[in-house]
Formats: sequence, structure tokens, C-alpha cells
Amino acid sequence: MTPRLDAIGLIVADMAASLAFYRKLGLDVPAEADSRPHAEATLPGGMRVLWDTEESVASFDPGWTRPQAGERLGLAFLCDSPAEVDATYSTLITAGYESHLKPWDAVWGQRYAVVLDPDGCGVSLFANAT
Repeated sequence: MTPRLDAIGLIVADMAASLAFYRKLGLDVPAEADSRPHAEATLPGGMRVLWDTEESVASFDPGWTRPQAGERLGLAFLCDSPAEVDATYSTLITAGYESHLKPWDAVWGQRYAVVLDPDGCGVSLFANAT
């Protein structure tokens, strides 16, 4: 059997804060997951997103340390239209999340924006220009 990508894992400092951010992007994570050390959401098509607290990871990997600079992973959310990129960006910024790049019309033919999740990871919002 050939290995297949099944899940994307995120290590988070504050589970509830991280899950609140990703719920605003439409991921379905039960409320009781806010207080657990591990959470999962299954996306359409079967891919999963996994969250583990820093404490949980350190419990089985004592040598793990939080990255000090730079992003190691980027998630990108496809929106239905350029207007949805702008609306989603606005919703997240209004909710108090930090902007990294305001929406713009990228030279590669997409409307694009980047918002930072609670752990400082850039989350791209994009749609094909119409």
C-alpha cells in the first residue's frame, strides 16, 4: 500500500482560541473539544485537520520546542468569489484576529488575503478572479 496524506496537524498554545478561529472559517469542531488536548475535524473529501496542545505534544515528545520564527505550514481556504474573500477577511479582523496581508488582486489571477491564527500561522483566503 502507498502512504496517503490523511491529515494536517497543528500544534497550538490555546486550544479554545485556535478552534474559535477555525470555526469562523467553517470547520465543524464540537464545543467540548475546547477543553481537550486533541481535536479533529473531517473536511469534505475525508481529509482531517488535527489540533494538539503544546503540552500534549511535549508529553510524548520531550524534545519538542515551539518554533521561534517563521512559518512551517500554511493553510489556504478557497472562497467562492473575490467578494467572499473580502467578507471572510473582514469577519475575522472584526473578531479581533490579526491581518498579515489585506485582500488584494494578485498577479496570478486570484483575490488573496492572509490572516494570522491565534498561534501566528498565516491562513490564506483566496478566490479565482471573475
